[in-house]
Amino acid sequence: MKRILAVLLVLAMVFSLAACSKDEDKKPDNNNTNTGNTTTDSGVLDKEITLTLWDIATEGDGNRPAYDKALADLKAKYPKVTITETVTENNAYKTKIKSAMGANELPDIFFTWAGAFLGDFVNAGKVHCLDAELQPWIDNGEMTAAQLGNSTYNGKHYGVPTTYNIVTLFANMDILAKVGYDHIPATMDELNDCCDKLLAQNIIPFGCAGKTDDTWCVTEYLEPIIEKTIGATALKDIMTFGKTWNNQGVASSVDLLQSMIKKGYFDPDGIALGNEEVKQNFMAGKYAFYQNGSWNCGDFSNAEKVKFTVKAGEFPVVDSANGKLGMLIGGPSDTIAVSEGANAAAAAAYAVEFGRLICHYGYLEGSGLPAWKVWGDTSSVKPLVQQVADICAKAVDYVLFGDNAMPADEAAIYLEYVSSVYGGAVSGADFIKGLTSEIR
Repeated sequence: MKRILAVLLVLAMVFSLAACSKDEDKKPDNNNTNTGNTTTDSGVLDKEITLTLWDIATEGDGNRPAYDKALADLKAKYPKVTITETVTENNAYKTKIKSAMGANELPDIFFTWAGAFLGDFVNAGKVHCLDAELQPWIDNGEMTAAQLGNSTYNGKHYGVPTTYNIVTLFANMDILAKVGYDHIPATMDELNDCCDKLLAQNIIPFGCAGKTDDTWCVTEYLEPIIEKTIGATALKDIMTFGKTWNNQGVASSVDLLQSMIKKGYFDPDGIALGNEEVKQNFMAGKYAFYQNGSWNCGDFSNAEKVKFTVKAGEFPVVDSANGKLGMLIGGPSDTIAVSEGANAAAAAAYAVEFGRLICHYGYLEGSGLPAWKVWGDTSSVKPLVQQVADICAKAVDYVLFGDNAMPADEAAIYLEYVSSVYGGAVSGADFIKGLTSEIR
């Protein structure tokens, strides 16, 4: 009897250890500093399978290096998985991915923006829920529910956030020194004074693209002005929660932007230029300021391409009764999603690891702030990226980029009016009257 009991005890211990080992396999491996942690069940990626991937990481895009390194890591880790990638320019992609959804031809894995943009796909039943794949990472502290907020609908997670970005005011400090500024103007009075002094020396203060496909660049100026005028909560209420555009603070913000344009603070050629052209002009030293996404930090930190000191800041407060420093435009938006279909299980397992690696390498490359827990050696993080991180550390509130926060049909109308603002075709009063009439 004692021998039988001993055998049974040994067998129980063996099964217990096996069970523990199996549970450990399900947990992320913190010692893996190359490809990061492991999902709950990577077995679906140990079989021959081809997955389609659509994204906007074009050559020259700040995120391209991160995508390349992430894909290379996962190719080494899962050699049986073949990824067929299709890359499309930002604006064309928005039309393409929506058309694919309508035709039920979504790729297995696709880049998307959080908020209402992804929400349209979720509401149509086209996106695979990632709760099962993401939960182990949340449990392990690698991902927080807060970072998943913009891609969570009805309590379920449908996207993998990669890096996140904010609208950033980049300044050429060598140019500012010529007019007596050793810091980015912190108030509207300082900004106006600085711009007037720049014009006196025939230096263009701001560059902004106005080409039709790049109207989003104009929002990078208008939205921070609105936010610093009416406050983050009021702007969020309008863009995300359906309150009316009939707000005099919005109208005065439009008028302020147009007054800056009329004063000559903006490159008059900008309305016919694309974002890449304007960005290159800033990098060549043509403008003192360039307000755009923090994803530009990597390019602006390249000493071979940029021969001057760049600092990062935020647009000054316009109305201190409502606006505050630390009210920022942006937050977790860049997202990897998975379509429903035969390959959903494998695509979901791949997408979670892919998103985390893009985050890791994107942070190191300076193309965005980390939506995941930072891991590995981060000594190469650029000082400019750290400046933006410091701004975010003091954030009071975030309002998601307008064309992401709003439903697609509303965003299209909004962008048309924004384009008219830059071209001087509508005033602040016209802007809110038109949006109130056509949206609410």
